[in-house]
Order: sequence, then structure tokens, then C-alpha cells
Amino acid sequence: MSGQNIGDLSKEILADRYQCDRRLGKQAGRQTLLARDLKTQQQVVVKLLSFSSDFNWEDLKLFEREVETLKSLSHPAIPQYLDSFEIDTPNRKGFALVQTYIEAKSLQEYLSDGRSFSESEVKQLATALLDILAYLHQRQPPVIHRDIKPSNSLLKNRSGNSVGEVYLVDFGAVQTLATQQGKTVTVVGTYGYMPPEQFGGRAVPASDLYSLGATLIALITKQHPADLPQKDLQIEFEQITQLSPGFTNWLKWLTNPSLERRPASVQMAKEVLDKPQQINKYSLPLRPGKTVNTSSLFKNAIASSIWLGTIAVGTWVVIYNVFIFLLVGTFIIDRDILGTIYILGFLLGLGNGIILAIVTRLCFFPLTNPKLYQQVLAAISILVSTSTSMVFFQQGTIMDFQNYVSNYILLLLAPSLIAGLSMGAVSKYFAEWYQQESGL
Repeated sequence: MSGQNIGDLSKEILADRYQCDRRLGKQAGRQTLLARDLKTQQQVVVKLLSFSSDFNWEDLKLFEREVETLKSLSHPAIPQYLDSFEIDTPNRKGFALVQTYIEAKSLQEYLSDGRSFSESEVKQLATALLDILAYLHQRQPPVIHRDIKPSNSLLKNRSGNSVGEVYLVDFGAVQTLATQQGKTVTVVGTYGYMPPEQFGGRAVPASDLYSLGATLIALITKQHPADLPQKDLQIEFEQITQLSPGFTNWLKWLTNPSLERRPASVQMAKEVLDKPQQINKYSLPLRPGKTVNTSSLFKNAIASSIWLGTIAVGTWVVIYNVFIFLLVGTFIIDRDILGTIYILGFLLGLGNGIILAIVTRLCFFPLTNPKLYQQVLAAISILVSTSTSMVFFQQGTIMDFQNYVSNYILLLLAPSLIAGLSMGAVSKYFAEWYQQESGL
């Protein structure tokens, strides 16, 4: 961690023990210094809260909370509490907190030096920071850091394919869930890394996960999250990155502006980081949509499925028949049954509409998970319609057993699959209507 010269303060020995060396950071009314413990000869970090013109009583509350929190923590990736005392000298009045010094560069320093991070390295950092958060959030009461960002995350001993050792520092904004009960909560954090609920003074474990996600996005894009484009308060970063879809979805999940649509725990976030396909278990919108009238639901499901199904199935099967004729010089579907294909579309649409309405009413009423809903409807429509179409086409075609495999594919499977996919598209149209009507 880099520092600055602190002038006359370097001549001071605090509490007759701590020889100040250089400044590591400064905020209104507060300074963070690197010092030497004259008793142990070890380097330590001293955080000073001074009674100056810019002193704020809220700062004292946060300072005392940081002291008490660090006293209760014991983790190799978190600075250890060493000492705290009051300062009352002619030159200075205030309070001091002494903690172990971690000789490492912050992620912000790496970014400032032009360092880039690969997806693999960012995942390693994510895992390490999640492990630290797991320790904090599992405390009783849970400890919320509230200010996770690149400058508060340290990295040392990087070598080869390993990012090295990861540390989380600066607990000046720390809060426990117990402190929120019935009390006014101080709004702290860093703009760009703070989730929306934190602006209202609320912080929960998922709030730290948002800050973690924003930190990782900053490492990948080399841009401050506040400088990236947003859509409905969601950070838009995927257009300027080349991440795997699974990791992209994971980061968007962590930084969802809606608290209810973020992972609720570190364990949940770690599971999906290791197995991206598991995101569908958790990344579901939890707020219920508006209830759609049942009669309207059945009416629209059946009507849209019939007219779209009749047109889609009939048109695509006829086009396929003509394509095969141009390709091999013969129709694969007897001309006598071409007219009945539209009847097939009508019947498939009727049956599909009834099934869509029943499944929707029984399983997705009211709608809470549009993504899963669309997937289920499409799967059901394709499966049922393809199977039904195979029975229909089998009655209207003649199989040549000398060429059974090619005939099976061309005469039976392909047109049936076309009909099934057409109905799948119909189900998507209805699902989008239902989602819109549900207000999601």
C-alpha cells in the first residue's frame, strides 16, 4: 500500500508507543497511518479520528463500531485488532485504532498500474472474497462490510496462475444487522459500488454481494462502475467484455438493482459461480405479478394458439414439402392430404392453447418467474405437437423399408419437428402476452 508524507505528525509518538511513519489514506476528520510499534518493532496501521473542524458525531459512532467489530473478528484475511486509545495532547484530540499491517497492494493500485485481470483470475478473486464474506455474514449477528471496492481489497504473493492471497480491509463502514433494529442507520459506502437499498440506510448480506459484483466488474472493464452505462439501474458491461455467458449472468445476478432478485447468501452465490447452470434455481424474480383474469387467460391462449398455429404449421409444412420437391424432384407428402395440413395446424393450435392455459393456471398463477415460464411452455408445446404430428404424417405417407431411415427423417420426423417448433413459437408469443399482462 502506497503512502504519503505526513509532515510534523511523523515526529509524534502516539500513546508513548506508536511512531508514525507515513499516511496511507485520509478522509474528512480521519486519517490512516502506517506506524511502528516501538514495543514489538512491528509495522502497524493506526486509524485516527480527530476532533477537528470537519468532525462529525456520526463518524465517532462508526469509529466505535469498527473498534468493537474488529475486536470480535479473527480471520487470516482480515486485519487483526491490536489496540485502541484516546488521544488528548496539546496538538491533537481524538481516538485511535491500531491494527495489523498487511503489506500488499490494493486492487485499485493494480488497476492504476495498468494491470489487467483474466476471467480465471477474477473468479479466483471472487471465490476468495466470498469466503471472507461467508465468515462475516455467518457471525451472530451477521457483520455487513458495506464498503467493498477495489481500494479495500488487497492482493499479495501473486505467482503463475494463482492470484495470490486476498484480504479485505477498512471496516470503517461496518454494520451488524442488530444495529439496524429500530434505529436510524448511517448511510455510508462508495457511489458506484453501493446497491440501491444502501442509499436508504438498509444493508443486508446481499448488499455486500452487490458491491463485490461491482468490484469485479471494475477489474474486468478497468472502469468505475458509475462510468458504465446502465439500464433500469442495472450496470451494462457485457458489450465491452469477452466473458463466458455463465460468468456474465453471474455478475449481472450479483449486481441486480432489485434486492429480491440478487443471491440471498454467499453460499448461493458460490454454488452458481462453480456451476453456472444452477442460476435458474435462484435467479428468479420473486415479486409476484398481477393476477390475470382466468377467462381472459383461456380465451387468449386458445385464440392466439389456433390462428397462429394454423398459419405457422400449415405454411411451414407446405414450404418444406416444396423445398424437398425442388431438391429431389418429388413431393414427400401426398397432394391429397396437403389441404388437411391446415386442419392439422388448427387442431394442434386448439389442443396447444388448452394445454397452455391449463399449465399457466395451475403452475404459474400469478406469474413470478417469466424465464422459467417461457421455457416450460415451449418445451411442452414442442414435445406434444411433435408427437401428435408424427401420428398424423405417419397416416399420410408410405414408408419404403428399403430406405427406412432416410424416409423416416424426411417424411416423418422433419415435418413433425417443424410443426412442433412452430407451436413452440406460438407458446412464446402467448407467454410474452401473459408476462406483459402480469406487469413483469
